[in-house]
Amino acid sequence: MNITQSNSEPSKLKPCVLSDFDDTAAHQNVAELLLNKFGDPTWTTIRDNFRKGNLTLKDYQEIVFRNITTDIPTMQKHVQENASLRPYFGELAEYCCVNDYPMAIVSQGLDFYIQALLDCEGYGSIPVFAVNTSINGDAISYQYDYVRPGKESLGNSKGLIVNEYQKKGHIVYYIGDGRSDFEAAVEADIVFAHSVLAEECEQQNIPFIPFTDFGDVLTALRSVQDKT
Repeated sequence: MNITQSNSEPSKLKPCVLSDFDDTAAHQNVAELLLNKFGDPTWTTIRDNFRKGNLTLKDYQEIVFRNITTDIPTMQKHVQENASLRPYFGELAEYCCVNDYPMAIVSQGLDFYIQALLDCEGYGSIPVFAVNTSINGDAISYQYDYVRPGKESLGNSKGLIVNEYQKKGHIVYYIGDGRSDFEAAVEADIVFAHSVLAEECEQQNIPFIPFTDFGDVLTALRSVQDKT
């Protein structure tokens, strides 16, 4: 069953669009695109352990990227040559800019590959809330700036970022695909979901709008504006 109502009553608050990155803003899972090309062959075994619940997403990601010896510029170039944004992402970004609606990427992925694709497509100014990375010697260091107090071991909290925009007076449109998006889906005002997130929302009776591409979100925003 597809649930097409929102989590909130119609609001005159200014919309805000927050989107997951891998498999959502990006047509591909860009992290896995990099791991398939540059990762240690054992990375899929580590992913299996994560999927079984034996590792947190934070730990899984740090382990598999720790084993990569390729430099970041080379990985960014691979992203720019092989990844793409989902249809109508650009049109939505331009619509949000013209109407002064905040739009941001909210991801538990790594900033360097997210920024690489946004820069390549001409949308590098869109804010990115992700795992901040830096090079420490020959290794990648990770910084988590968006954690819930007491839950630092889980890494960044997407729901926390949703809450911050709501505190600023926005009605949050959230788009995602995975289990890591569920916390944000619970908090968001309007949810667009596909894949695992859609299944999880159905099971937990969280209202959502089915997501195919960003044309769905653009249509919804235009509909709201037409009513104001």
